[in-house]
Parts: sequence; structure tokens; C-alpha cells
Amino acid sequence: MDVAIKEKVPKVILISTDKAVNPTSVMGATKRVCELMFLGLKDSNTSFISVRFGNVIGSSGSLIPILKEEIKRGGPITITHPDMERYFMSTSEAVQLVLQASAIGKGGELFVLDMGKRVRIMDVINKFLELSGLRKDEIEIKVIGMRPGEKIKEELWSEREEIMPTSHPKLFSIKSNCAFAYDFWEKIDELERFAYANNVPAIIYKLKEMVPEYTPSEYVRKRWLSP
Repeated sequence: MDVAIKEKVPKVILISTDKAVNPTSVMGATKRVCELMFLGLKDSNTSFISVRFGNVIGSSGSLIPILKEEIKRGGPITITHPDMERYFMSTSEAVQLVLQASAIGKGGELFVLDMGKRVRIMDVINKFLELSGLRKDEIEIKVIGMRPGEKIKEELWSEREEIMPTSHPKLFSIKSNCAFAYDFWEKIDELERFAYANNVPAIIYKLKEMVPEYTPSEYVRKRWLSP
């Protein structure tokens, strides 16, 4: 961000995530901090714009490539929880909407993509098996348990945020009711010092202070925050 301002870059786009909403992981909490940083520089000559969205089909680590590989190996198909629901969007649509956000944005905005309805992961697996010509009883589906910080259902905005329409029907602007903390940048400096010192408990406590809605997972609490 500092380099972009120094070099007079016209626009910078942050690719954020649904994990930034009521985060339960450090990744989600730090993404939310990044969103706040971009909102805090709305008066800069460089336009800082954030775009928040969910899973992109076919991207690295997404369900479909993993599912293909597991079926190719003959199973088992692994799922963390049978009630898991996620938003999905194609790569081309996500890229086009991010570019639309960069065209519409003037700086200091937080946009969210219209991801449609959440889809049950089990429904995706069953449909994929059907398209692959397989029956559910021909391959093992193994429930391996939720990962630390993982949610059953992802959210694209919180109850503290208001969704506003834009000139594009599949792109919305998020208006947050949270006030920008006067000492926010001091906290960023503190977070940086804790990171250089590899002080994990202090990092987590500082993230919790900066993002009050952040709820560390049980794994993080037991490993890093236990007395």
C-alpha cells in the first residue's frame, strides 16, 4: 500500500473472502484487517478497493479439483461435515466482476459479489458422481471432521453491514456500521512487531482487539491461549 501511494498507482484491488465475515480463523481475521486498512485509506490519491466473495470453482484448493482427483483414485471422497454449505462462482465470472468493481470503485469501497445461493457440498458430490456415471454405493464417502476455524455455512456480510446496490446487478457495495478506530494504525504497527517477534498469543489477542467479531477456534485457544 505504501509503495502504491509512493509510485502513484491509480487503483489497488484487495481480493477478500467470505471468511472475513465473523471470522473464526486467523486467515479470516487478517483478511478483515486488510479490508479495514483499505477503508482507512479512502482519502488517498491511490484508490484502494476491496472485493469480497466466496469459492471459485476450479481454483487452487477448491472442491472440484480435489473431488476429481479423489474419484480418479477410486476414493474415498473426503468431506469435513455432511451439512457443509458453500457459495460457488466460475473463475471467468469472478474475474469479470472484480474488473467491474475496479471500474466502478472510486476508493474506500468494500464490494461483495452476488454469489447466488449457498450449495450443500453433499449435493455437489452427488451430482458429480451422477455426471461421472457412478452410484453413491460404488465409492466411499468419508467424513473427516471440520478443520480448525472452519464454518458450516459461510457468510458474505454480517448483521452490522448494510448491502447497497451499484450500477452493476451482480455487484453490491457494503456499508459498515462500525466506526474506524482512531488508533487503528498504531495497532497495525503493534501487530507487525508481534509478527516479527513470532509472538503468536499476542498476535491473536491483537487481532481480537482489532476485529471484535473474531472468535478464535477451539484449536487456537487450546494451543496458544491456554494459561
